[in-house]
Amino acid sequence: MLKTSGLQLCVMILCVMILCVTIAKHIQAADEMFGKAQQAAIADVDSHADELKAVNQAIWKLAEVGLNEHKSSELLIDKLRAAGFELETGIAGMPTAFVASYGQGNPVIGILAEYDALPGMSQKVAPQREAVEDGKPGHACGHSGLGTGALGAAIAVKAAMEKHDLPGTIRLYGTPAEETVIGKVYMTLAGVFDDLDICLHWHPGTKNESWSGSSKALVSAKFTFDGTASHASVSPSSGRSALDAVELMNVGANFMREHIKEDARLHYVIIDGGGAPNVVPPKATVWYFCRADAHEDVEYNFRWLQDIAAGAAKMTRTKLSMKIDTDCHEIIPNGPLSQMITGNLEEIGPPEFSEDEITFARRLQEPLVTQFGKQFPLAIDSRVHRIPANPEPSKGSTDVGDISWRVPTGGLRTSCLPSESPGHSWQNVASIGSTVGEKGTIYAAKALAVTAIQLLQNPDAIAAAQADWKQRMEGKKYFSFIPRGQQPPKQIR
Repeated sequence: MLKTSGLQLCVMILCVMILCVTIAKHIQAADEMFGKAQQAAIADVDSHADELKAVNQAIWKLAEVGLNEHKSSELLIDKLRAAGFELETGIAGMPTAFVASYGQGNPVIGILAEYDALPGMSQKVAPQREAVEDGKPGHACGHSGLGTGALGAAIAVKAAMEKHDLPGTIRLYGTPAEETVIGKVYMTLAGVFDDLDICLHWHPGTKNESWSGSSKALVSAKFTFDGTASHASVSPSSGRSALDAVELMNVGANFMREHIKEDARLHYVIIDGGGAPNVVPPKATVWYFCRADAHEDVEYNFRWLQDIAAGAAKMTRTKLSMKIDTDCHEIIPNGPLSQMITGNLEEIGPPEFSEDEITFARRLQEPLVTQFGKQFPLAIDSRVHRIPANPEPSKGSTDVGDISWRVPTGGLRTSCLPSESPGHSWQNVASIGSTVGEKGTIYAAKALAVTAIQLLQNPDAIAAAQADWKQRMEGKKYFSFIPRGQQPPKQIR
């Protein structure tokens, strides 16, 4: 048996004391980084974790498409009203849009919530393609978690404001139909966000990171051609085919693709092509998305597309009408907000995933390996990613962009989905409904809450974000193809 000398014992005690002091200093540093109000918000999210998971599950099961998210929005409204928020509903002519407010005066900090699903994406929480109900919607973009995380953040900020007597106003904006970039656009045109000092948002993703890049601007429009019906065999000369006009327009658009910038996109679907082959179609409609990295390029390309449609009408002796559903702008990123959010993600620390969760993510990736030959170094990316020197714009579009043209806007993503999982896939439906998605959602709620409280407490941080925004907005002028006074569509399709 080894004996310990008095000197060795003293050294051991001294080492333990040094270790304790080091740990205490680390805890103190974390406390200083996150003051009492931020710590209170994090604790509030943790205390409501089970309730938030239940909200995610409820919205996930409802899976309502845009502009029809009645039960999903009602659930969020009920939770917010029970938490003591003042509610306004039916915002900007949309029954499922709402604003929940707490506090008074400046600064005014907004948090965005979405809750719409995608058609045809029903999926069980299972590692193989298996619909809950064939043909029904599913949350393939993770918006069940998105709305839940925003809810958790807003309630946590309110709790911290009450406990620590913080000045200002916190708002949660319920924004419908993000998948077709409608809700926030019409809310922006109605001036709903104009008095915000800062707007915060998040999205379920495959990484933990701040939203430091831009996105694509997008115009969504339906082109309808009216012709003349006739018997396609007996009297074709008496008919004027609206379907011919649609097809000629599409041919022209496909040739147009060769001569537009590489970041631009044109997508279309024919949503009405006639009723029967032996009837010359008297009416036909094609739905287009026109995208580009900059709205000014969308403006140029969309006017070109309109000329092509007019040419198709002339070639077929049909009449053309057009309905613009929405016009969405690219995100204006914000450096100070991105840096603040990244620091908060790092300080909170990402969640740890169990072996079962990692195995589940691996099994979700397996079909992608088989179908596309894609290899996945990670099952779940649990790192916090730093801001790249030159952030690349997203290839997708979001109506958050329109808000960012009015007020400084900052966002984040958290790992709720398997690493490198493709957007709008059944894998994402399964993951956001699982404990993987729940952990990422809770993490996002904490990061949003801590960031909002920092902004409420720090006027200099708000001033820095606003200065960055003003610099990026120099020379930009907001323009929309949506006719002045047009109401949002009642249905997407």
